[in-house]
Amino acid sequence: MSDRSTSTPDPLPAPEEPPAFASAASRDRFEVLVAEADAVSVDGWDFSWLDGRATEQRPSWGYARAMADRLGRARAALDLQTGGGEVLASAPKLPPVMVATEAWPPNVARATGLLHPLGAAVVADEDEPPLPFADAAFDLVVSRHPVTTWWEEIARVLTPGGTYFSQQVGPASVFELVEYFLGPQPPEIRRKRHPDDARAAATAAGLDVVDLRFEELRTEFHDIGAVVYFLRKVIWMVPGFTVEQYRSRLAALHRRIEEEGPFLAHTTRFLIEARKPG
Repeated sequence: MSDRSTSTPDPLPAPEEPPAFASAASRDRFEVLVAEADAVSVDGWDFSWLDGRATEQRPSWGYARAMADRLGRARAALDLQTGGGEVLASAPKLPPVMVATEAWPPNVARATGLLHPLGAAVVADEDEPPLPFADAAFDLVVSRHPVTTWWEEIARVLTPGGTYFSQQVGPASVFELVEYFLGPQPPEIRRKRHPDDARAAATAAGLDVVDLRFEELRTEFHDIGAVVYFLRKVIWMVPGFTVEQYRSRLAALHRRIEEEGPFLAHTTRFLIEARKPG
């Protein structure tokens, strides 16, 4: 999964009616796969349900390992938008003071059950400024795939010399799939979440960017159930996605996968590390 691509294939035209299935067996497989993926829980931020059904190339920098190394040397740390707490819980050693925030109630409950036994506090927070912490409260702030990065608040809660370390979703990530369902997106949408913008925002907040890396990574969906599960879980990809609303497009994509092989998309990720002067 090391192929790189910057092109986006033209989306298929939206059919008025579901396309004819290649066979009754194909139709039956479609119904079973879609029903299963539409019924399974999408709580938390664990994607293990996709094992064997979808693959995603991982960034070369190894975020979880690098995060764990920094946590092991921190005195007080904050994990923003922790999801279900799965990534933070993978660290072998947490600092004496460890706090995580999360907005979505099912994830708050999940993270609490996972992180409290490890000595981490979970705070329900709406992910809107201000953060519910005092100035200079943490020498390390981490976040994996935050929806929004509130740079001024991060700078405020960091101690002088403190570090923000984050892996983030980059521009036009998995847009082959997004544009299959929504059609071509305008340039300003495709450019959102660009790492250059993150650098500028961090600098404007008074932080020094000490590392910034970007990678485009191969992602494959091996069956239509994987597509349904992914779009139900990552809700901002196709806002308001439901199986019934997109049944025709799903049926067409099911046949395409059966005839041509896995649906190929490209995930974009960037790593940013910024330090507060002092």
